[in-house]
Amino acid sequence: MNAPMPMDPAHLRAEAAIEPDPVPTSSSKATQIIAIYGKGGIGKSFTLANLSYMMAQQGKRVLLIGCDPKSDTTSLLFGGRATPTIIETSSRKKLAGEEITISDVCFKRDGVFAMELGGPEVGRGCGGRGIIHGFETLEKLGFHEWGFDYVLLDFLGDVVCGGFGLPIARDMCQKVIVVGSNDLQSLYVANNVCSAVEYFRKLGGNVGVAGMVINKDDGTGEAKAFAEKAGIPVLAAIPANEDIRRKSAAYQIVGRPGTEWAPLFEQLATNVAEAPPQRPKPLSQDALLGLFSSDTVGRDVVLMPATQEDMRGGSFAPKPSLEVIYDTV
Repeated sequence: MNAPMPMDPAHLRAEAAIEPDPVPTSSSKATQIIAIYGKGGIGKSFTLANLSYMMAQQGKRVLLIGCDPKSDTTSLLFGGRATPTIIETSSRKKLAGEEITISDVCFKRDGVFAMELGGPEVGRGCGGRGIIHGFETLEKLGFHEWGFDYVLLDFLGDVVCGGFGLPIARDMCQKVIVVGSNDLQSLYVANNVCSAVEYFRKLGGNVGVAGMVINKDDGTGEAKAFAEKAGIPVLAAIPANEDIRRKSAAYQIVGRPGTEWAPLFEQLATNVAEAPPQRPKPLSQDALLGLFSSDTVGRDVVLMPATQEDMRGGSFAPKPSLEVIYDTV
């Protein structure tokens, strides 16, 4: 067999210099698949339960899929009740020699369809791999043939690799929404998600960031400043409110039509539907820290290099190197 001919380096450089196509501003698919990312505990599940409920009340067909190993995305929607997960149910059915059906794992309330992918038991597998397995099962159940207006995917944003980065890496969704608050850790995660989107854009991907939802907004403004610098819009700012906290803790939907918080989630539903995917501008670590006052993040701390004496807690005598160094011609 003949060896392949080497490619011309000039041709390779020219090909590498070609910029990817712009992010599409409208979906070519009838179904909008939207991945929502955020730091664990920031309120993704709260946001999605109320958003999906409001969308359904507006006449949209909505499917909510929890992709967090904690399997708590749908708990608020179902009044605190846990639903059987796809991974758990699939394993149980396989052991019994039975086929899994959609009725085993998908449940509905007031027009919202919802399910949990789940994850392996602690120490018994990879959560990211569990997500991949869950989506493989969904495909066998006809995922690409279902007729929904919106599919909302709840992803843990602390780690954007493996299965957790699936929607971005494989163009499984049209756009990403990040949920954050006015704290450094949640904005670090939001920035990490933007970095992942930008990385895969450079590789030819088409997923963009549609915007940010600020949860537990106390008015200090760091999350809004982050969104402005990253070049993404704020889709909604949900206040840090005791009524919202108390009702959510009691597994109540606050985004019901006709209630106090209905206008907020009605506007969020509209913004989520209409916001185009955009190419974000991730911040550097220093720029991210610059959103906060120095007493919050410790920017006034000076980095003091350690010495060999420091490491040994005493004196240090350098030893002659045994490395052979050759003179260059």
